[in-house]
Amino acid sequence: KDWTLWEADEWILPKKIAFSQLLIPTSDSTRAEYIIKKIANLDEMRSEIRKERGCRSTLLVGGTGTAKTSCALIYASKFNPSEMLFKSIQFSSATTPRMFQDAIDGEIDKKQGKTFKPSGGDKMTVFIDDMSMPFINEWNDQITLEILRQLIELEGYYFLAKENRGDFKTVEGLQYLGAMNHPGGGRNDIPNRCKRHFFIFNMTSPSTRSIENIYGRILTLLFNPKKYTESIIAVKDLLTDATISLWDVVRKKLLPTPTKFHYVFNMRELSRVFQGICTVAQQIEYKVIQNASNAPGKMKSDLFLVALWRHECERVFEDKLLNQTDKDVFKDFLEKTTIEKFKDVLDLPEDELLTNLIFADCQRSGRASCRERV
Repeated sequence: KDWTLWEADEWILPKKIAFSQLLIPTSDSTRAEYIIKKIANLDEMRSEIRKERGCRSTLLVGGTGTAKTSCALIYASKFNPSEMLFKSIQFSSATTPRMFQDAIDGEIDKKQGKTFKPSGGDKMTVFIDDMSMPFINEWNDQITLEILRQLIELEGYYFLAKENRGDFKTVEGLQYLGAMNHPGGGRNDIPNRCKRHFFIFNMTSPSTRSIENIYGRILTLLFNPKKYTESIIAVKDLLTDATISLWDVVRKKLLPTPTKFHYVFNMRELSRVFQGICTVAQQIEYKVIQNASNAPGKMKSDLFLVALWRHECERVFEDKLLNQTDKDVFKDFLEKTTIEKFKDVLDLPEDELLTNLIFADCQRSGRASCRERV
């Protein structure tokens, strides 16, 4: 058969951007979604195999920032509520078996006798985020995962209510989707008895092309050519490349150590940089940027945008560093990236290009969620 390139679905910019809730499909998420769907929709004629191996459940394993949760939510966003419900449960070290069972009980209704099904539908996908997080006791057991294993294996668990405590409650119509970090380095693994019920595949970090696709699409839709001049649009087109270049060199040069264990720069840092830029573009009237030449110092509007980008990079990356030596190293990276990416477009001397401004929302009445030059 001929090979075809998987393209991400079209994404429409919402009226109000909440970065923590953005779900932007990419070729990576499309591939993961395809695998999850295939596993979940295995032929019902293989039901006996499914009951033995739990092969309709999928577990996404990957490092921080590999979009495990986003892939699961994108997959669930396409459910028809009349056919498939969705329940997300966030595990932590404090999650107990009772908490998990109560979360499931809150989503199911009695069908007949001691058999229960999802409320308002025949099927429900249960997404268990951070599945490896539950506490490991002195016998090296994660008892919260044992109740999950029992629910998958036996399709039910035992009543906890006093009137019928100890009777078995059958729960039908559930399928499972999990996500967890790679074990090791202080992170838990999960027991093989639970692991065997899942089809497991690794989530890798998004490719540079995918990253450019994600943030390039956001900036393109926010910086509408009908509102902004060509000079601002030209700078906007360089922001994604400049941010990725800076992020790449920072995560390779400023590595974590036992005393700097938090020196981990992943996709979340990239998101925070663009979040600050897009907050200005979306929530402040575009004239604030367009007419920035009226600000003190007669700054050009395209240079205003570069200064905003530099401020956000300092806020996200530099504020995470412990000592002045590391901060000086970062400033050197930032200056080199600024000159390399923006000098030819703006055609300004280096000292003017490296202008440092501080942006904040604290001077606005009502503390509106936007940034203002100070």
